[in-house]
Amino acid sequence: MSLVYGLLLGLGFLLIWQACWSEPVKRKQARKHRIESLLLHAGLHKVTVGGFVSATVICFLVVAVIVFVMTLSPLIALIFGTFGGTLPLLVVRWRAAKRAVALREQWPDVVDHLRSAIRAGLSLPEALIQLGTQGPEPLRPAFVDFGLDYRATSRFDEAIERLRHRLADPVADKIIAALMITRDVGGSDLGEMLGTLGGFLRDSARTRGELEARQSWTVNAARLAVAAPWVILLLMSTQRQAVEAYSTLSGAMVLLAGVAISFICYRVMLGIGSLPSEERILK
Repeated sequence: MSLVYGLLLGLGFLLIWQACWSEPVKRKQARKHRIESLLLHAGLHKVTVGGFVSATVICFLVVAVIVFVMTLSPLIALIFGTFGGTLPLLVVRWRAAKRAVALREQWPDVVDHLRSAIRAGLSLPEALIQLGTQGPEPLRPAFVDFGLDYRATSRFDEAIERLRHRLADPVADKIIAALMITRDVGGSDLGEMLGTLGGFLRDSARTRGELEARQSWTVNAARLAVAAPWVILLLMSTQRQAVEAYSTLSGAMVLLAGVAISFICYRVMLGIGSLPSEERILK
């Protein structure tokens, strides 16, 4: 127990020391931008960075309190509270990955709709506005907002830039970049360009889907291997003898070493098993 109090005291001194030094503004802005970008990728446009941080803190406190009531061990409660604090991040990343897979199948249809509308004689802004009613269902709200922006300002560049920000997708960046270049340069081969782009997007989605299907079981098995020891620890912590064993100095060192090893192994597993993510060409 004295070790736990010592760790908490050291953590308090560390927080006080960090409060005496101002963090560079650029680092804060970069961190905030990463969180905002992740929320946009997950389709959570109405969730603010402050709301995400609040959810993280609440999950940490709730899980820590529940585990402490179950085990009466501050160290075990702190460890599982930390795990609980990562739940919002894991959920947002899961939603972002799921949304990326869903949108990957929809973008070729978007390109086909644009190509058909332009061949029918519609202008590029009108073709984009039409996607708000005739495009793929998950993407319609973004194109409806584009129509409202364009009708309010009649400025295509500003409206399509806001559309790109709402979509927050690498494939959307490629389509919008191609449309902007074609609009600026001019030419009559927009339909041919969209046809080529649609074929490329379908081939890319099919290839990436096959790769993800083959490596998903490996990644899930590795995650289960990392989580299993901690589930066993939580079950063992309902026994008073186990709690007393981990309350000693050697027991606390074993737990902290287990946390460090699990974190390192999990990061290595993600680095080995994950596929390279598509980079956005417009930021």
